[in-house]
Amino acid sequence: MSETRGNLPAAATPKPSAETDEAITLRLSRPAAGQVVIGVGGEVDMLTSPQLRAAVLEQFEPSSGTELVVLGMDGVTFLGTSGLAVLIEVREAAHAAGVELRLACTARRVLRPLTIAGLIPLFDIHPTLDEALAAT
Repeated sequence: MSETRGNLPAAATPKPSAETDEAITLRLSRPAAGQVVIGVGGEVDMLTSPQLRAAVLEQFEPSSGTELVVLGMDGVTFLGTSGLAVLIEVREAAHAAGVELRLACTARRVLRPLTIAGLIPLFDIHPTLDEALAAT
């Protein structure tokens, strides 16, 4: 599985700021036709969540041919309320576009905020990328 950044919108590329330590990484790969994996790393908060939103929503364009998007979340070091809001938003957008959205994650720092917010039942969560890609 090769990882590329070139297919991500400019907004999804990490942009360090002199005023903050904001850090998010987004790595896009296409393991098979119709499948997109976005590996998410770093902090997903109010400063960085727009980058995640833009990267995911781009995959739902009708011309993309995407049938499945998997967000690999084990590299996330912080998931704030803005990040939770983006996950809900992209879930709804995926449903509207007829694209399946899955999360691949075992990290407590991601699963705990989802659990506290009562959002676990809304998402199709798998322990590994391979399982998320293989699930039917």
